[in-house]
Amino acid sequence: MPPRLTCSARSSVGRALQRTTASSTRAPILVVQNATKAASRQYATAGSPIPLSSLRLPDDYIPPTQPPTARRPDERKAQLLRSYTAMLRSTPLMLFFQHNNLTAVEWAAVRRELRAALAEVPSPAAGPDGSVPVDISSSIEFQVLRTRMFSMACKIVEYFKPKDQIEKSNAYTHDLSKTAYESIKEATVDESSMYGQISPLIIGPVAAVTFPSVSPAHLGAVLKVLSPSPAFPAPTRRKSPGYHDPIAQSGFQKLILIGSRIEGKAFDNDGVRWVGSIEGGLEGLRAQLVALLQQAGLGITTALEGHSKGLWLALEGRRTQLEEESNGGKKEGDAGNETNV
Repeated sequence: MPPRLTCSARSSVGRALQRTTASSTRAPILVVQNATKAASRQYATAGSPIPLSSLRLPDDYIPPTQPPTARRPDERKAQLLRSYTAMLRSTPLMLFFQHNNLTAVEWAAVRRELRAALAEVPSPAAGPDGSVPVDISSSIEFQVLRTRMFSMACKIVEYFKPKDQIEKSNAYTHDLSKTAYESIKEATVDESSMYGQISPLIIGPVAAVTFPSVSPAHLGAVLKVLSPSPAFPAPTRRKSPGYHDPIAQSGFQKLILIGSRIEGKAFDNDGVRWVGSIEGGLEGLRAQLVALLQQAGLGITTALEGHSKGLWLALEGRRTQLEEESNGGKKEGDAGNETNV
């Protein structure tokens, strides 16, 4: 058992606790009194007190972190619209697929095989200046789209030009502003524009594969998995057994390639496969362009040289003919021999 305290010890402990409590409660009071005295002293030297009504913000005050919008910024649709416009401005290559009631297990199998196919794409080689390109395999995503919000985002990116609006007036020009809403509301849709060609496709259940850069090698790998064709055959069972899994095959059969958006332009399925079949990627395409320009320049040079040579031969023949006629039908060499004789 713990030792018991005598009455004298107990009373001394109680008095010590009372002194501690009294000092702790008295200190804040003194601090408040001193602060009150200092405050009153400052008010006395500053003059008359400032009314609280003058500290109120004006009614038309707009915080810089939350500019006025045409839609409520705290709604999920507004944030989704902003994310779609940012994705369209920063994504040069997008593939659109129609998906028909894929289950969660099928989506997981499709994404698993897509990641496996992208992981097998060889790393890009270093450029002539020694720079190593960034591998985009981990940045390629396959996501389901909200078609109404995505169609409106395409319209904003296509027809809303913030720079032109800034020059006209000092109104707010973000994607949720009233200026953007009015500009797309008054815009006339051109069927030959990107929005005019993409909007008929963005109907119903649609998913998109987004690429951070145009890479024909990665595009070909995606087409082999999601939309195989004779030009892009599907992986074999021996090389990729998971691709031929019944659940994965059920998911792949529910995906249909309906179009793409490449560098701000709409492409059909044939155009997508043409881009995916470019050998060597963009570097190979540049090499083909350089070779084509060199061949065209060589052909032009040859044609110009041929015409100049033909003209020279014609003039030289005419000159010889005129000299023969002036010498009485004899050549210049024969006339010189007769003169020496």
